[in-house]
Amino acid sequence: MAKQSFALLMMGLFYSLTVSAQAKPSWNTIFKRINDEVQSHSQAYNTLKTATTTIGHRLTGSVNGAKAETYAYELLQSYGFKNVRYQPFEVESWSRGTLSLTVGPHKQQLSPVKSVALAHSPVKVNLTDEIVDMGNGLEEDYVAAPGRAKGKIALVYLGVLPGSREGTKSLHRSEKTAIAIRHGAKGIIVINTAEGGILLTGTASVTGKLIPIPAVCIGREDGMALKTLLITGKQYAHIDMTNFSGMIKARNVIATIKGRKRPHEKIVVGGHLDSWDLATGAIDNGIGSFSVMDMARTFKVLKLRPARTVEFVLFMGEEEGLLGSKAYVAAAVKDSSIQQLRYMLNYDMTNDPKGYATSAAESKELFESIGAIAHKLDTSFKNSFYAGAGLHSDHQPFMLEGIPTGGGAGGKLPNNAGPCYHADCDNFKLVDEQGMKNTVRFSSMLLYGIADAKTIKAKHFTDAETRAFLIKNNLKEPLQIAGEWRWAD
Repeated sequence: MAKQSFALLMMGLFYSLTVSAQAKPSWNTIFKRINDEVQSHSQAYNTLKTATTTIGHRLTGSVNGAKAETYAYELLQSYGFKNVRYQPFEVESWSRGTLSLTVGPHKQQLSPVKSVALAHSPVKVNLTDEIVDMGNGLEEDYVAAPGRAKGKIALVYLGVLPGSREGTKSLHRSEKTAIAIRHGAKGIIVINTAEGGILLTGTASVTGKLIPIPAVCIGREDGMALKTLLITGKQYAHIDMTNFSGMIKARNVIATIKGRKRPHEKIVVGGHLDSWDLATGAIDNGIGSFSVMDMARTFKVLKLRPARTVEFVLFMGEEEGLLGSKAYVAAAVKDSSIQQLRYMLNYDMTNDPKGYATSAAESKELFESIGAIAHKLDTSFKNSFYAGAGLHSDHQPFMLEGIPTGGGAGGKLPNNAGPCYHADCDNFKLVDEQGMKNTVRFSSMLLYGIADAKTIKAKHFTDAETRAFLIKNNLKEPLQIAGEWRWAD
């Protein structure tokens, strides 16, 4: 037992030395300063409260969206940034108009159902047709019932239905819509997973452009009741909607701190400033984007200048198809500055992180070195580590160019905010002040550590390496559905 205990002790010591191998001694003092500054003077909670009160929603291309851009620009200037800049882009955008959904057993006997349009539905629709239950709305559901959805309105569940085959993985609502279109559906009704009649909005387009069929969301209770009715007989739906689609102008907001030793290597930290228009977007993504701005404030007030350049970016247009981050990456590819990007940290609904996540497993040592110091400052930070990859947020365009991505992880949304995702209940009352402080302080430590590290083992992938990485992480199918798989196979 003595030999075993000694061996375990030596293994623990080896692990401890390995974890701290990439940490610089100076980080202990710097991280302590970050911790104290944020705990005492964070402005994230208060500025988000002001924005949700004085601006409201932050829909890209709207008057409110422009107000949010100006607010972020002027806020960063007030923190002492002299180089704040707008990055304008012009894209096709969408906003809702009117909607009526009625459902019943006969075309002449229909009753109203509470609903909301999904973004990028057509500009004008007046459709009456039969509803067919397509389960989870996955390819396998259509293959199991060939031709069932053709010329009909597909009813699909937003997530994975209880009782589904073990291991069934869901797809994004836009991908489920693309599958329905491919199988000839004339419309799609999506059942929300949240209880209490909550409606969800969001894009139903994988491309960020108009789709050819109407897409609407209904509440879980109405949706499950409709599924039951479809077992006993036919049901019909009438969808009458109008929407707006056209070219709009929007602006990312960017502030930069030039690197002390390696100014041509850049770490981007960002979050989307825009929100949907059903509420004020306090959780999605106020808690993320306003935390990023407070990270910028923290760096500025403490006069932090890591070895590499740090760029704080507030993206617009994420909700309508990652429009702002795609514009940023396209511009970086065009002027070749994409080669300077070493890491992209994304904050989308991040709250009270307990650890760090990354697409690059080789960053484990660096991330845990940073997290070990954070844990010493506050043991509520557990220094958990996760390596993996997903889609549908502003990290995606960077990842598709082979850039390592990451951010805070392991936390949970405050005040049972999950059901209010993209819904009319996403208001400031859901926000937790300490949760935002935790995002800012632990993420500022991560940002500084990456930007100041002697070496970053995570590499900028070649095109072939990017392809292999995406396949390994099971992202080929959803990217193919979205038309973003650029490889021939």
